Amino acid sequence: MENMDMAIANMDAVALVIVGGGGLIFLLFLLLILSLRNSARAARAIEPLGHQIGGLGQMTQQLSMGQEALRGNLQAVSDTQANAQLQILQTMESRLSDVQQRMNDRLADNALRQARALAEMQERMQESLHGSTKRTVTSLTQLQERLAVIDKAQDNITKLSGDVLGLQDILANKQTRGAFGEIQLNDIVSKALPADSYAFQHTLSNGKRADCLIHLPNPPGPIVIDSKFPLEPYDALRNAETPEQRASAARQLKGALRAHIRAIAEKYILDGETADGALMFLPSEAVYAELHANFADVVREGFAAKVWIVSPTTCMATLNTMRAILKDARMREQAGAIRTELGLLHKDVERLGDRVGNLDRHFGMAAKDIAEIKISADKAGRRAQRLDNFDFEEIAAPSSGIGQGADPVNVVPLGRSDS
Repeated sequence: MENMDMAIANMDAVALVIVGGGGLIFLLFLLLILSLRNSARAARAIEPLGHQIGGLGQMTQQLSMGQEALRGNLQAVSDTQANAQLQILQTMESRLSDVQQRMNDRLADNALRQARALAEMQERMQESLHGSTKRTVTSLTQLQERLAVIDKAQDNITKLSGDVLGLQDILANKQTRGAFGEIQLNDIVSKALPADSYAFQHTLSNGKRADCLIHLPNPPGPIVIDSKFPLEPYDALRNAETPEQRASAARQLKGALRAHIRAIAEKYILDGETADGALMFLPSEAVYAELHANFADVVREGFAAKVWIVSPTTCMATLNTMRAILKDARMREQAGAIRTELGLLHKDVERLGDRVGNLDRHFGMAAKDIAEIKISADKAGRRAQRLDNFDFEEIAAPSSGIGQGADPVNVVPLGRSDS
C-alpha cells in the first residue's frame, strides 16, 4: 500500500511538470506572436529576442529530454505499481478465499444450528398449539355449557318477568285480586287439612257464601276463613312521599281493614252454626307486617270483634293446630271401635297362644320320634359295620351255596353274634 501511495505521488508530480511545461510553451508561442506583431515598432529588439528564442529552444529541448526521462520513470513506476497490484490482488484473493471458506463453514454451522432450532421450535409450537387447541376446545365446551345455562336462566327470567307482569295485571283488578287470594287460601288449606274437613264457597244459613269453612268439632265448631286484600291503600301508603300523603293513605288502609273486620263479624259469625270467631286471610306478608307494625289498634279491634287476621305463614300454623284438633276429635269418635278391635285382638292373641301350645306338643312328639329313629339308625349302622368286618375267606365251603342262591345273611362265623 505504501508503494502504491508513492507511485501515485510521483505520477502527480510528473503530471504537474507536464502541465507546467505545456503552459510555458503556450506562453512562448504567445510571446512570439506578440513579437511578430510588434516587429515594426521593435526592430531594434529582434536580435535579443532571437537570442531569447534560442535559449527557449534549448529549454524546450531540455524539457523534451526531461519528458522522455519522466516517461521512462512513469513506465517504471507503472510496472512497479502493476506488480504491486498483482501481488496485492493475489494476496487478497488468497485471504478472500480463506475468509470465504471460513464464512462458508460458519454459514453451514449456522444453517445447521438454525435448522435444529427451527425443528425444536416447530416441535414446541406443535405441542403448544396442540395444548392450546385442547384447552380452547375445553374452554369452548365449558363456555357453551355456561351459555346454555345462561340461556336457560334467561328463559326463566323472561318467564318470571311474564309471570310478574301477569301478577301485576291480576293485582291491578279488584276481582282478579280477590280470586288470587282465594286460590292461595285454597292451596294452603288443601295442603294442611284432610279433604273431608273443609269446604270452599260454602253457603251459610243467612245466604252468605264463605270462601272456606273448616269443619271443627264443638267446641269451637265450624270456623270461617275469608280472604281480603286491601292492596290500593297499602300501595298508596308505600308510595307516599309527604307526611300528608302518608297520613291519608294510613287512614284509607285503616278504614278498609275495619270495614273488612265488621263485614266478616256480621256475615260469618252465627250463633249455633259457626264458631264464635272467624279468620281474615291476608294473602300478602308485607301487608300483614305493616298492619302489625304500625296499626296495632286495628289488630286489637279485630280481637275484640273475634276476627283474627292471619297471613299465609300464620294461616298455615293455625291450620296445623286445627289439624291436631280434628285428629284428636276423630280419635275420640273412634274410641269405641278401637276398644272393640282391641278385644278381638286379645281373643286372637289367646287363640294364637293355644295353637302355639299345640304346635309345641307336636314338636315334642316329633322330637321323640326323631330320637327313636336316631337310635334305630345307630343300631343299623353298627350292624353294617360288623358285616363289613366279616372275613369271608375263612368260609370257603358255604360260599358255593351263596353262589347258588343261599342267603348270605345267615352265614355267621363261629364265636360272633348279631346281638
